[in-house]
Amino acid sequence: QVQLVESGGGLVQAGESLRLSCAASGSIRSINTMNWYRQAPEKQRELVATITSSGTTNYTDAVKGRFTISRDNAKNTVYLQMNSLKPEDTAVYYCNVNFITRLFRSGSAWGQGTQVTVSS
Repeated sequence: QVQLVESGGGLVQAGESLRLSCAASGSIRSINTMNWYRQAPEKQRELVATITSSGTTNYTDAVKGRFTISRDNAKNTVYLQMNSLKPEDTAVYYCNVNFITRLFRSGSAWGQGTQVTVSS
């Protein structure tokens, strides 16, 4: 069983910053890709940023240059630093982790979601 706990969401004004965190715990042998998704009201969930086990990152075009994904492998934690926030960044943000368990089984887990609201 693997659990993810997210933190760091909130209400900010346009132009401000937030940092999201997502910590994984449980029967984890290794973690492969770590991802951040978001879902705005009445929209589909979209992939925002990805970081591989080697540290390679990718971002959706809408956040390039403003958001930075990083990870702390010792803590099994992924972060999303969000700068220059815009009202269109308002969404529930979810972390997603792909892992290998101590029994060598692959799996994927989702965080509970954290609300980010950006006012204009």
